[in-house]
Amino acid sequence: MRLLALLCVLVTVSVARARPPLTHASPEMVELINKANTTWAAGQNFYNIDISYVKGLCGTILNGPKLPEVVHSTEGIKLPASFDARQQWPNCPTIQQIRDQGSCGSCWAFGAAEAISDRLCIHSSGKISLEISAEDLLSCCDECGMGGLCTTTPLEVLKGSCRPYSIASCEHHVNGTRPPCQGEEDTPKCEEQCIDGYSPSYQKDKHFGRRSYSVPSQQEQIMTELYKNGPVEAAFSVYADFLLYKTGVYQHVKGDMLGGHAIKILGWGEESGTPYWLAANSWNSDWGDKGFFKIKRGNDECGIESEVVTGIPLN
Repeated sequence: MRLLALLCVLVTVSVARARPPLTHASPEMVELINKANTTWAAGQNFYNIDISYVKGLCGTILNGPKLPEVVHSTEGIKLPASFDARQQWPNCPTIQQIRDQGSCGSCWAFGAAEAISDRLCIHSSGKISLEISAEDLLSCCDECGMGGLCTTTPLEVLKGSCRPYSIASCEHHVNGTRPPCQGEEDTPKCEEQCIDGYSPSYQKDKHFGRRSYSVPSQQEQIMTELYKNGPVEAAFSVYADFLLYKTGVYQHVKGDMLGGHAIKILGWGEESGTPYWLAANSWNSDWGDKGFFKIKRGNDECGIESEVVTGIPLN
């Protein structure tokens, strides 16, 4: 069976060198947004990084082929005013994680791997708690996950899984404990084997999906899917002001469209009268609100409700 056959066209982005600094992330842009008195607060996230680098992180093709759609019957379902998968399934630690795609446009693979990791735990009632490999999907995408995906951990953990993510975490944003990000890295080679010292074998480490599908763009359908089955992958258009998100409910205020980006949606709610989706980004925990963000719900903000896909694991 296919494992989340979604948004799986491998994108190769050429990163230009020696471009002017990213003026979109300037203090002047931050001040402009905060003076607009919108629903979110801006702040400095990216420093001295040119625009082509950020475009390279947005590696998702929007409005591509659609998976079969699953429509939920909402009759008799009382959805809460707010929902957070971290609280609903506290025994599933992957739901709380923020991953780091590093200097690679692999967001589409991360959103998928994160959502299916969460669902493996949720649908096994906490008996299976594993991190599914974004790199296995990224580099060995045959029919987009055909044959299952193996496990992963960050590169620093090494022998904790079959295929650790080979692109190291880096500081996209601030001077910190990670090395600075240096341009876009090449797509890792497909290695159909686990790292030395890891057991079981690559084939035996694989985890499979029962089915994959898209979710209708209505917010009630997306909420019902989250409530019943767990986090989903979504894609949206990234505008320059999104780079500056810190807190609140994001909605586009100003700036050019930079590309398509995939993330994980894990909940919903309302803040100061503005409905939102709760989402996890993959630009490490230094970005935004400790790696998470809220985006306006109900009006297809930046296309966030038009590109929701997910799947059910085969436990």
